[in-house]
Amino acid sequence: MHPAAFPKLLSSQIAFDIARAILDGFDKHYRLFRQSSQSAKRHFETAAWQAQQQTARARIDFYDRRVRECVQALEDEYLGEELSDAVWRETKLHYIGMLSGHKQPELAETFFNSVCCKILHRTYFHNDFIFVRPVVSTEYIDTDELLPTFRVYYPHQDGLTATLRRIVTNFQLAGEFADLDGDIALVEQRLALLFAAGPPEPNHQFQVLSNLFYRNKGAYVVGKAINGHREFPFVLPILHDGHGKLTIDTVLVDAEHINLLFSFTRAYFMVDMEVPSAYVQFLRSLMPRKPRSELYTILGLQKQGKTLFYRDFLQHLKHTADCFEIAPGIRGLVMLVFALPSFPYVFKVIKDVYPPPKETTRAQIQEKYLLVKHHDRVGRMADTLEYSNVAFPLARFSEALLAELRQHAPSQVEIDGSQIVLRHLYIERRMVPLNMVLASAEKAGDEARIEHAVREYGNAIKELVAANIFPGDMLYKNFGVTRQNRVVFYDYDEIEAITDCHFRDIPPARNEEDEMAAEPWYAVGKHDVFPEQFGTFLLGNASIRRHFLAHHADLLTSAFWQSRKQRILDGHVDDVYPYPQSIRFSQERRARVRAGPATDHPAFEVPAVLTTYLENHHE
Repeated sequence: MHPAAFPKLLSSQIAFDIARAILDGFDKHYRLFRQSSQSAKRHFETAAWQAQQQTARARIDFYDRRVRECVQALEDEYLGEELSDAVWRETKLHYIGMLSGHKQPELAETFFNSVCCKILHRTYFHNDFIFVRPVVSTEYIDTDELLPTFRVYYPHQDGLTATLRRIVTNFQLAGEFADLDGDIALVEQRLALLFAAGPPEPNHQFQVLSNLFYRNKGAYVVGKAINGHREFPFVLPILHDGHGKLTIDTVLVDAEHINLLFSFTRAYFMVDMEVPSAYVQFLRSLMPRKPRSELYTILGLQKQGKTLFYRDFLQHLKHTADCFEIAPGIRGLVMLVFALPSFPYVFKVIKDVYPPPKETTRAQIQEKYLLVKHHDRVGRMADTLEYSNVAFPLARFSEALLAELRQHAPSQVEIDGSQIVLRHLYIERRMVPLNMVLASAEKAGDEARIEHAVREYGNAIKELVAANIFPGDMLYKNFGVTRQNRVVFYDYDEIEAITDCHFRDIPPARNEEDEMAAEPWYAVGKHDVFPEQFGTFLLGNASIRRHFLAHHADLLTSAFWQSRKQRILDGHVDDVYPYPQSIRFSQERRARVRAGPATDHPAFEVPAVLTTYLENHHE
């Protein structure tokens, strides 16, 4: 019901005007958000990779800018004594009425919370004044008839080849494919295996989201194949081939690969969505184990992701009884890290004092975390959720943890009755520290596991380098291992841009006294890095050293780092594929397809991951 329909209940003009101003602020934000997402198509078509990255980074700040604008406008317009509790309650009721028929009601509710939480004291942070619980349903929101959330294709009408071609060409990318027919043939070979278990059912169809997903140098077709009661997700990555043409690089059908594409360790996608909740609902049908909070976040709607995450967290607290405790692993010099054993995340609080050799400030640390938020994380840096004034139940904090907080971060702690309030913290997905993984593997005598971890560690560093990130502190304790056995960096207080570092060789000693001196005989600048020294700190273990030198010896040479730095300075944006190299369409396979049926391989070789997928889904 619109507020005008019940004037006796809603009589405050001030409340109505405040609600209107907040909604106008949100509508401006989402209009600009969509415009930047729409520009991703143009950047991809013209291979403007740096512009693509700049647009993605700039979009991250849109939300906070609009919130600040709205808060400033309200504070300028209204005096404090006019804004009684009754006015604020009525403001929310007016706002609810204004969301009738809105295309993004859940995002608008979160925007309302953000504005109100900047103005109101935290004692007002309950459902009378803000949206602790959502009010407006996101089910069955009408979309533009000319551009529905997803399109449906029926391969039994035109055949699988023609259907796949239509799926790709309907996006109307400006640019010619190097060999679209050959690419489609390769995609068809893989997708045909999905239906090999039985004949096409009456509802045999493809459902494909209507807009492409853009990130870095790729555009992604996201959809699912349906045959009877069985559904199979798939993603088609479209890339530039380096010769001015487009190509379909592979087709992702394995659930693990698709989940990694939408991982919390990667930059946010740019995709134009009129009804974002419909996109999230579709994506959840492809990745049912991934929470909605992560899906909103990876779509660039990170504030909505934070809102949903916090609601999930509160529900988790209500239904559990375990206590928060200090996280396992080596204690950090900068961060105090704690966890709830039953919850798959860690909570990180910046300490008040940092012992030597750390030379930093709270502001500098927060700046580093903000840099990561804006940067291309290439699957190797964990995303963080940043919160202020978070209230926890005091009874759930162990005595040891409370003592640590009071000792190392007293400025961040406030005890308020039965609650402990932390003024600022970061929340990250929990991982097993790499040093603990290596120690466990060594104790078990598991050489294969050590080799995998060391190879992944080096790969993580090299992919960070490609994204212009120097980790700074490369000790194993600053890296974590995910559930997929990928190594991810998560300690950001010493990161630097590769282009700001000076990679040098240690000059030869002038004499024996130089070699024996406690201090270096050469000048060392603030940004100087000597890669040959890495081995001293990292490779004391013989097994780790052997595997590191077998796979990543180049990381110990200044030439490697200097060459990568020069590529970045020259404007190159390296390819970092969010899926295994082994599943890409090889040039040999492309050549076989182009040669035609007479010389093509008689039976398509089924990738191991696809075999596993079919076995797990075949009934």
